[in-house]
Amino acid sequence: MIPPATHQEQRNAYGYLCIGLTLLAVVGLYFPVLVELAADWKINDNYSHGFFIPLISAYMIYTVRSDLKSIPVSPVNWGFLVILAGLAQLYIATVGSEFFLQRISIIPVLIGICLFMLGYRITGNVLLPLLYLVFMVPLPAILWNKIAFPLQLFSSAITENVVQMLGLPIFREGNVLHLAQTTLEVIDACSGLRSLNTMFALSIALGWFSGLVVWKRWALFFFSAPIAVFANTVRLVLTAVLAHFYGEKVAQGFLHEFSGLFTFIFGLILLILTSNILLRADKTE
Repeated sequence: MIPPATHQEQRNAYGYLCIGLTLLAVVGLYFPVLVELAADWKINDNYSHGFFIPLISAYMIYTVRSDLKSIPVSPVNWGFLVILAGLAQLYIATVGSEFFLQRISIIPVLIGICLFMLGYRITGNVLLPLLYLVFMVPLPAILWNKIAFPLQLFSSAITENVVQMLGLPIFREGNVLHLAQTTLEVIDACSGLRSLNTMFALSIALGWFSGLVVWKRWALFFFSAPIAVFANTVRLVLTAVLAHFYGEKVAQGFLHEFSGLFTFIFGLILLILTSNILLRADKTE
């Protein structure tokens, strides 16, 4: 015989039902914004990973479902103010046609809903997965370009130094690399910013799913930056070496068809190795 649900269990079930219906309303409200965002993911190679971010965020919450069930629902009234602030941001950004602020406003709205309907403790448990959604929103082009161009110069300089250490002739002008047989330009896609953005997102997910303690999750997050730079440097050096020995045609083919995938896989392997090292250190402490 199934025992009757306690008052607290009934209250929790009612709370989750209400938040489920509220989330459906949020999806309806943000549907035009989400459709445009998905369209950007299709055409913007720098954010093609955006399709996976909401799924990863949802799965992060799913992994702590047992903990959430054990926490009593304790609504916080001022969470409604957070919801209003997010909706105000959506309205103002829509009037001003500022797409980044429109899209990012869904995060404070979701956080406010959790606070208003579920309370501090449950919100604290799902705060990171909700903040993780920031990786699905493309940065404004003006901000992206301001970051990408210095990274192009930085990546070009590192590539020049490494190629010279290999004994190959190379001369750099800004982000243009002159080799014996051809000239290569370190474009936006080769700046490393795309790799950096992807590695940041992957490091947070790996830290969450691997069960690392908080400070080691932060360590993995910060390690992802040099990993992204190193993986991108290896890609550029390989491209320059191919260009030196086989000419521009072979190098360009490698760059456009394989180098992006290579950088992602190589960086992911390094990130997983770093995560495993930190995890083993956890077990030996």
